[in-house]
Amino acid sequence: MSDAHRRDHSVRDLLRELFPDTHRELFGQDPAAAPPTLGLYPGADGRLALVHGDQLAEFTPLDPRGNKALHCDLCHYTRSRSEAAVYRVHVGRRLTRYVTLCVATEGCQKRAGTRGLETLADRIFPIEPVTLE
Repeated sequence: MSDAHRRDHSVRDLLRELFPDTHRELFGQDPAAAPPTLGLYPGADGRLALVHGDQLAEFTPLDPRGNKALHCDLCHYTRSRSEAAVYRVHVGRRLTRYVTLCVATEGCQKRAGTRGLETLADRIFPIEPVTLE
């Protein structure tokens, strides 16, 4: 199997797929009992999506200006302009936050860990609904 098609599976995933009855006995059936989804996922056009449970925030990259190094708000590493970018996220009707993140999100999330992702999510969520009155 080539590395492009290789995917790591946890024991829990294998049990659910191959032995569903054993999975239900060990972990139960309630999907709400599972920990909430938490992660930063790449999207189209360089955008990123922060997912925390049922909440979603979309990070839009800004055009790079200057040549100074950037400090990632997630993993707290200093990166060059080619390795990090500044993103804008709308969190309310008149409230926008700016966040600096590594372009390679997978490694960044590993360095930050769950605590780093939760801290970032606490800065962004809850997002105020944008409705016209």
